[in-house]
Amino acid sequence: MTDAPPAPSSEGHQPLEIPQRALEVDLDQAFSQLLYRASLLQRLRADEAQTARSTQRDLLGILVEVDDALAALGLDRELVLLGRGAGIEATRRRLLGRLAKAGVRPMRLEGLAADPALTEIVGTEPRFGVAPETVVQTVVTGFFWGEEVLRRAQVVVAAPVPEPESVFAEDVERALAPEPESGAAPDRPGEPGPEPAPESEAVPPEPEPEPEAAAPVNPARATTAPPRARRKGAATGGRRKRKK
Repeated sequence: MTDAPPAPSSEGHQPLEIPQRALEVDLDQAFSQLLYRASLLQRLRADEAQTARSTQRDLLGILVEVDDALAALGLDRELVLLGRGAGIEATRRRLLGRLAKAGVRPMRLEGLAADPALTEIVGTEPRFGVAPETVVQTVVTGFFWGEEVLRRAQVVVAAPVPEPESVFAEDVERALAPEPESGAAPDRPGEPGPEPAPESEAVPPEPEPEPEAAAPVNPARATTAPPRARRKGAATGGRRKRKK
């Protein structure tokens, strides 16, 4: 006995027949396979996005180096004399504008503490009144890319100024101190100086002797005495010969 065909509906439409294979499908297994394929597709898209971002980062790094080259060319005296300086500066402004649209902006680090994540210290310079490790000069400009660091900056930081040693201060004090009297030991810190003698034992200074008056000179004796007669032998200039 065969099954009778389904009766037509009141509107004249027959119900949709469900295939036998659809009734045999495991819905849980089919849903698991669908989730796996979706996650695999999402992973592939993430890898492609990471590769594209890495490629973009490398390209932006090259453009930053091009900006360094343009800045160096702008300082070339021969190119400035040839009138190429204005064109180089205009090209550099256009390049920086394109980098800014891509999210690249230069770092402004002067007066800030050097951060190892942002800076690379290439030199130090003593500065009065400036805290150590403070950026005082930028040698190579660094750049941000969004919230990331595209390139670290090369900077010069302030170094602590050495304070004068205490030995120099002691030498200055000794040079300005009055010299001690002869016979008295110089005062040293922590040692008592010589005690003054009491007034009762003080010895009065001896009076200085008066200069003696010069004796009067007799004018009669003041005449010059005649020179002594020379010996006969001295006059002749030879010795006396002995008689044989």
